[in-house]
Amino acid sequence: MIPIRDTAPCYSKPYVTWAIMVVCVSVFVIMNLMPDQMAIELLNRFGMVPARYSGLSDKLPFDGYLSFVTNLFLHSSWMHLLLNIWFLWIFADNVEDRMGRLPFLLFYLLCGFFATLLQWYFDPTLQIPVVGASGAIAGVLAAYYFLYPLESVIVFFPPIVFQVPAIAFLGLWVLLQLYNATTSIIFEGTTVSVAWWAHLGGFVTGAIVYRLFIKKKKNEVI
Repeated sequence: MIPIRDTAPCYSKPYVTWAIMVVCVSVFVIMNLMPDQMAIELLNRFGMVPARYSGLSDKLPFDGYLSFVTNLFLHSSWMHLLLNIWFLWIFADNVEDRMGRLPFLLFYLLCGFFATLLQWYFDPTLQIPVVGASGAIAGVLAAYYFLYPLESVIVFFPPIVFQVPAIAFLGLWVLLQLYNATTSIIFEGTTVSVAWWAHLGGFVTGAIVYRLFIKKKKNEVI
């Protein structure tokens, strides 16, 4: 199912969401204009290479866990980038609206950090960089799940378009991530090209901490 839009109203301009999207697109375009070797070096430096933090890589010096955040702004392909941008476009504006700009940015980065941390924990020997905004976006989806559970998501499931409650769409999304993450562990030798554990880590982090970032109104209980 491909989400097209949601029905939750947004009462402010999501400037932080737009800025994140612009940064991700700009970085991707710039890296594609670079010589291949330079782009690979940047991916290895600012992407999260698990082996670096497990003491298994002599080529990459310890960077104080900087790449646990910088990897959120790197993407491996146009499809990878566009999918993340699309989910941000649909779901992040409402969450930013409820949190405010600076709290939303801090929430986004926090979810992304812990998403990357969980991916490292479950795949500590990986020698290639983990990149992408998916973990942070998963945190945004968790906040949306709890803030707008009964809003509708318009989805395209070829050849039809229909509405489903956000709680159903995002619940199915979580189950899919859990299935793929556990499959990668149960079946040794499974080829994994998606950071499933980062998705789950971001979602769990978002579900736990989102209340701390919401702008509370008078007499409102969150």
